[in-house]
Amino acid sequence: MRIYERYFARQIYLTFIFILFAFSGLFFFFDLINELNSVGHGNYKFQYAVLRVALQTPSRFYEIIPVAALISAIYVFAQMAANSEYTIFRVSGLATNQALRSLLKIGIPLVFLTYLIGEVVGPYTDQLSERVRLEALGSSVSSNFQSGVWVKDTLTARADGEQVTRFVNVGELKPDATISNVRIYEFDSKFRLSNVRIAQSGVYQPPGHWKLTGVTDTQLIDVPPPAGTPADALNPVYRAKQVALPEYSLRSELTPQILSVLLVSPDRMSMFNLFRYIQHLTENHQDTQRYEIALWRKLLYPFAVFVMLVLSLPFAYLHTRAGVVGMKVFGGIMLGMSFQLFNTLFSHIGTLNTWPAPLTAATPGLVYLVLGLVGLKWVDRH
Repeated sequence: MRIYERYFARQIYLTFIFILFAFSGLFFFFDLINELNSVGHGNYKFQYAVLRVALQTPSRFYEIIPVAALISAIYVFAQMAANSEYTIFRVSGLATNQALRSLLKIGIPLVFLTYLIGEVVGPYTDQLSERVRLEALGSSVSSNFQSGVWVKDTLTARADGEQVTRFVNVGELKPDATISNVRIYEFDSKFRLSNVRIAQSGVYQPPGHWKLTGVTDTQLIDVPPPAGTPADALNPVYRAKQVALPEYSLRSELTPQILSVLLVSPDRMSMFNLFRYIQHLTENHQDTQRYEIALWRKLLYPFAVFVMLVLSLPFAYLHTRAGVVGMKVFGGIMLGMSFQLFNTLFSHIGTLNTWPAPLTAATPGLVYLVLGLVGLKWVDRH
């Protein structure tokens, strides 16, 4: 790095750290207030609420980093403009394109930091946070359906090569990934109900098996029609054969990682888990739009740091004194908040209209990048 780049980097990084922790402390306070509604239920005490909110802090870092980069860069450049420091840099030969390249170079560590938190630290601590809450409350994870969680499972592992389609209903999913109150409806390749299994509980046994306990297995067998009577496909006749088993090993494509999607929202999952879950949904011919958009947002969101830094550079060309620095910082906060709002809103609109996931995820960043470049060109001319 050159001398002026080291100077820019030192000022921006120090301000960035201060703003990041200031915003995180603010979100920590609001999250803790929101969590107080659950304190007193079961064994959920105040210290558990503090621990849960603290474990959510890395995800808050992930959300705040681009906005913190914008505000810190605006503050540094506004101070330089007020003290005529940036004017001295320009007189000394610092061109606009050169300043932009230097600023993007400063943003590279912040992009890597965003990826590290979003892919490694954040998803892990979010799952821990949810488990702390569920174990303290003595609760289980379930969907909005009163019957629990419904998952489609397609299996092609029979000896005759026939495809089996299952609809699995999990009444309760415990924080330790054990399941209970399980119902499995199995259909043959012609989508005729062939088997119903009901189990009290289950635990995953890698690779690819669930050990079910307290199983009631009901097999539905076709009864051929009487001689001379044609078979009626709309009114089939079955003979049920029911067996009670203390244990049953069920081969399945479902894994605890797939079921653990219910513990964390798509926006807080890692790209690896999102990709695996999208594969599972695709194999079972289910809609993947929401998760594809979340995957592309996770891929592109760290680069929002570069967009925010481009937006901040025009503030260095506004020759104002120190009395207006606060207004510039306030404008930067509003600009960052508008980006977060537009990014979230556009992803919901893209989901509703089934727009291509890459386009939906990339459009907000591209729009603000164009705004930053236009603003930079305008201030450079004037």
